[in-house]
Amino acid sequence: MTGLGDRLLGLGLLVLAVAYGWVAQQWPEPFGGAETVGPETFPTILAVVLVAGSIYLMVKPDPDAQWPLGRSALELVVSLVVLVVYAMLLEPLGFVISTTLAVGTLSWRMGAPARNAFLTGLISAVVVFVLFNYGLALSLPAGILEVN
Repeated sequence: MTGLGDRLLGLGLLVLAVAYGWVAQQWPEPFGGAETVGPETFPTILAVVLVAGSIYLMVKPDPDAQWPLGRSALELVVSLVVLVVYAMLLEPLGFVISTTLAVGTLSWRMGAPARNAFLTGLISAVVVFVLFNYGLALSLPAGILEVN
């Protein structure tokens, strides 16, 4: 059967999307009552997009998809490890430091010079942190940079 890999991946992503969306809806209501935009809004949007993408993969798989081998497969494994470590370091180190490290490492692995890769990581981490914390009033973990 052609496209079996895409269909299995789509099914796995669909299960992940439903679980992710369900967990997002379980967050407690903010103090002062329900809001139109709350902490569950962004994860819910991501879950909906992931559901749509996973259904598309299951309905219309690529008939001649080739799984990566060799160096490409290794780079995918490295990227997965970086993202898992990023998730583990997010709380203790904080958003800015862990995002700088993750984006910098991934950019460097894609061929950017190390200095430019980590500078891009730092700038994007600070911009997203400021946007979420001050623009959207959605707190991201400050970690070791927290000012008391």
